[in-house]
Amino acid sequence: MAKDKIHDSFKIALENEGWLVTNDPFFIKIGKIPILIDLGAEKFYAAEKENQKIAIEVKTFGLTSFITALYEAIGKFIVYRKALEVLKPNRTLYLAIPSDVYTKMTKEVILQKVIDDEKIKLVLYDTELEKITSWIK
Repeated sequence: MAKDKIHDSFKIALENEGWLVTNDPFFIKIGKIPILIDLGAEKFYAAEKENQKIAIEVKTFGLTSFITALYEAIGKFIVYRKALEVLKPNRTLYLAIPSDVYTKMTKEVILQKVIDDEKIKLVLYDTELEKITSWIK
């Protein structure tokens, strides 16, 4: 599995927000199909007396055409989410993307519709500042 170029700096930014990265990558197997989601993480909330568990697929959108990268990211997200629903229903899946990619995506009505209709949860990442800028649920 090749890591996206922002993988390691995104992981540090996630840890800087108080997340404990528990898996890099987060491996699950559904039937004979192995699935490697980029990161698994947990955060303890004392007020709720429980851990929040997430899995994150990190995408750069840099090496291939934008539309090809988009198809791959959305396709992976849907398959990974379904696998987590079956095997790890207490873990929420997010797609981490650069903030500038999100800005580009929201300018296209069809892309925003796909994000909304497929209920894709996003983590926006500023690649220059190496910082998480927003969580979109």
